[in-house]
Amino acid sequence: MSGRRIKGSLLSGGRQTIVQGFCNRTGRPIEGSILVAPTLEAGLYDAIVSASAVVCSSGGRTGHMQSICRGRGIPVLRIDHADLSRLDGEVTLHLQSESIVLGSGIGAPPPATRGGRAMLDELGSLCAVIADLQDIETVNASGPDAQRVESFFIREEFLCLAAGLRPLDALHGGPAQATAYGQVLADRLCTFAAALLPGQRIVLRLLDLRSDHAAHVTTAPVAAEPNPEMGLHGARWLLGSSGYRDALHAALRVLRDRLGESADRVHLSVPFLTDEHEYRQLRSHLQIPDDVPVAAFIETPAAVHAARAICAAGASELFVGTKDLVQFYLAADRNNHLVAESYQTRHPAVLAGVRAVVAAARATGTPVRVFSLHADLAHYLRQLPPPDGYMMCTAELQQVLTAA
Repeated sequence: MSGRRIKGSLLSGGRQTIVQGFCNRTGRPIEGSILVAPTLEAGLYDAIVSASAVVCSSGGRTGHMQSICRGRGIPVLRIDHADLSRLDGEVTLHLQSESIVLGSGIGAPPPATRGGRAMLDELGSLCAVIADLQDIETVNASGPDAQRVESFFIREEFLCLAAGLRPLDALHGGPAQATAYGQVLADRLCTFAAALLPGQRIVLRLLDLRSDHAAHVTTAPVAAEPNPEMGLHGARWLLGSSGYRDALHAALRVLRDRLGESADRVHLSVPFLTDEHEYRQLRSHLQIPDDVPVAAFIETPAAVHAARAICAAGASELFVGTKDLVQFYLAADRNNHLVAESYQTRHPAVLAGVRAVVAAARATGTPVRVFSLHADLAHYLRQLPPPDGYMMCTAELQQVLTAA
């Protein structure tokens, strides 16, 4: 580190190789600024999505807020905590050298590299991981190859962040509030559905708020857990919530009333699943009608081993969530920069697990899609049997579409 340059680690790239702007430490949205914060958390959502870049001192490449940044093409650079205090006024991020220059003087960016149509042709039907309506519009404005995007995947908690919803407050407030929450959720999904091209659909990942994230977006009491990643969230939490059942049924009613037959363009997916028994229990507990397709997320080693049985239990399709799968296979927290070198998205054990899921899906005739970072895409294409398609964050997927 020189007197004017701070070295860091790039957690998420952007559309440009050099970004210049003024530092924002307020935690409030300032359009085009460079947000500076020790940790990226849900409470900073508005400040994050309005920033041209983010600098933090903790977290990993595949944390939830980092994923939002990746989807929007907002670069995230992690630096030592002691160096955060040096960021003031105007700074320049050089993404290729993973560094920050204090002050201005951006220089000329190198020419962008381009991929090829051969890679696009290998990817199958694409799924865009989105955070809001803007992402659908961005992808579908990417030219004729946007038709290759068959689905848009959104986490319910991201939809809540964009809409300013507090799901736990609503779900703990009784049937009327839970129903109102479900209606607002469906209203947003109907708006999304109106932006789809023919043949496209939306996949909603049911609410999966970990306790540490939930604490930032609710006034309801949230129990502190020593290890939230392995705590009460995903399918485990949904199985204990009667309020969520009321909300989901309200959402399904609104979708049917407003979209009619097109309601089948909105699919559901179960998060953080362990095995086929949990899948069946959840469908029964939430009283999901038989004609509503429910996909399963494979993101734990147990779910990898149970993939064939989960298909047999009625999963409409499988989504391989490699971000969580890596951390559970390798016991390396994806949000902990101290173990970043151990968090290897191309580790042979992880790839063996993904191969097993693809094989299980093929054996049962169940569609399967694999999430990939842009940096891993070529490697996955070489090392994995072809799934039905790949999932990618919006900005990275747009790079693939426009480079072909």
